[in-house]
Amino acid sequence: MHRCYRAVMPKNVQIRNLDDATYERLRARAKAGDLSLSQYLRHELQHLASVPTMAEWLDSADRRRAEHGGVSREDLDRAVAEMRADRDRLRD
Repeated sequence: MHRCYRAVMPKNVQIRNLDDATYERLRARAKAGDLSLSQYLRHELQHLASVPTMAEWLDSADRRRAEHGGVSREDLDRAVAEMRADRDRLRD
């Protein structure tokens, strides 16, 4: 099989053991959008894949910080922990 042919072939995903309630909610959402379930799930998966995970977002922020300067993640974590501790002390 030619390499370029495989590159453009659509990929299939099969999800096993999906409970009935989840399936019905997804089917209802697809119907509300006047979409087939496959169309709806494809759209949702494309959106999910386009949004960075928290780890990806933090890595990107670390790269930008390294390139342009700024506060380190450790300093931010420390500041947040201090603010939370102050808040908790005020509650007591």
